[in-house]
This record gives sequence, C-alpha cells and structure tokens, in this order.
Amino acid sequence: MAEEKKMKDLQLVVFHLTDEEYAVPITQVHEIIKPAEITHIPGMPDFVEGVINLRGKVIPIIDIRKRFNLEQKEQDEETRIVVVDVGVQTVGLVVDAVTEVLRLSTEAIDPVPVTIAKISSEYLKGIGKLKERLIIILDIEKMLTEIEKISLEQAREKLVEVEKKDEVIEEIKQEDIDKKEESQP
Repeated sequence: MAEEKKMKDLQLVVFHLTDEEYAVPITQVHEIIKPAEITHIPGMPDFVEGVINLRGKVIPIIDIRKRFNLEQKEQDEETRIVVVDVGVQTVGLVVDAVTEVLRLSTEAIDPVPVTIAKISSEYLKGIGKLKERLIIILDIEKMLTEIEKISLEQAREKLVEVEKKDEVIEEIKQEDIDKKEESQP
C-alpha cells in the first residue's frame, strides 16, 4: 500500500513569480543557485538572458517573466536560478524566490483552467491544490520551441568553441613567456 501511495505522489520544487506559486517536478531539477555573472549572446530571443559557466558547463539562462510576458522585476537577494532539464538540454530559469520542496498527490492536481494563470496554458501541466494554496505546475518541456532549443544549443556550442580558442591562445602566450624566461640569463 505504501508503494502504491509513493507512485501517486509528485515531488515538486516550488517558487514564486509575481504573486503566484509555480512548481516543476524535482526530477527535472539539477540544482538551485544564486544568480551568477551572465554572458550575453547577441541574436538570442529576448527571454534568453545569456549563458553562465556552471562548473565548466555552459548553461543558457531564461528569464521566465519575459518568457511568459509577465511584468518585469529587478533581481534581489531572493532571486534564484533553477537549473533544469528541458529535453536533452540543461537551462537555468530565473525565478523570484524558491520557497520549498513538497510532495503532492497526483489526485490533488487538476487540469489547467484557462483563467487561472497569467501565462499561456500551453506551458502548464496542471494546478496543484494544497490546503488553501494553488500551485501552478509548469511543463518545462514545452517552454521552448524546437527552433529555440536548437538556437540555444548552437549558441552554447559557439561559446564553448570560443572558450577553447581562448584557452589555446592563453597556452601559446604562456609558452612564449616561458621561452623568453628560459632564454634570459
């Protein structure tokens, strides 16, 4: 019976955007980090802030407020980046604040009524009910079109290529410095 109950529970990472609570399944979340220095890449969609280097991996950063056409807000000490899998790609989602991780029975999740959220219902999986709270569960697989996914991957690959070239240039410079130091008496 306990196994059956576990199968019907969904563990979620809950966060705030505007005055509403949103969530994504914890199985799609790699980690939650404080905002890092973002490298802006020209030609990206408006909602793509740029990329960050997260322990050697280039991660595109998406401003969910922009993606969902919500009112913009300055980042503050509560702002976080939720690093998630979108298809085969890892991206960071800028959110106002991460509030908790919780378990919600699938029986407590309803389909999305069109009038409940300020964002397009195509990005939503359902509405979770927890006591007096309503939690909007995002379908992050649908947050990016296939073209946007390809565009982000190409930008990431280009940045990695540039970083590799920069590393080679630095190695050559260091070799030149070493040679000069060796040749001096």
